[in-house]
Amino acid sequence: MDSSQQPAVALKPWSDEDGLELLLALNTPELTEHLGGPETPEKVVDRHRRYLRLDGRGQMFRITLGGEVAGSIGYWETTWQGEEVWETGWGVLPAFQGRGLAARAARLVAAEAGAAGRHAFLHAFPATGHGASNAVCRKAGFTLVGEAVIEYPKGDWHPCNDWRLAVAG
Repeated sequence: MDSSQQPAVALKPWSDEDGLELLLALNTPELTEHLGGPETPEKVVDRHRRYLRLDGRGQMFRITLGGEVAGSIGYWETTWQGEEVWETGWGVLPAFQGRGLAARAARLVAAEAGAAGRHAFLHAFPATGHGASNAVCRKAGFTLVGEAVIEYPKGDWHPCNDWRLAVAG
């Protein structure tokens, strides 16, 4: 199926109405394997509240495919190697995986980050062993800068790849 025949991928701003439900659905051992494992229900609620309060320091979205909620993606401010940059991350529900959805959503979120201004680059830091997320970066047009070690969640250091995409003129 060529891209003209694929259902439309869209980003919908994070909402109080259904954002928490989506975060809970994404909080499984399989989907968080490369992120330190599932969070407690309290931490998921805290994450949801943070997503609602980014206030110009980023934006979280629900990924929709043909109108159905399929996952989440966003961008937020972070300091990387002494420079302020945008960072991105995503999660796609199992029923929607394997369709190129995350790469399409990553291109859309890169455009959003670019339109927000403030930072020249959008970075993604997938675990070095997470083939699918590294493939998303490649397909979305990111450039592999190299390997790094990041702390996520707090107290858990692990090897990742630093992928970067210019989002500002």
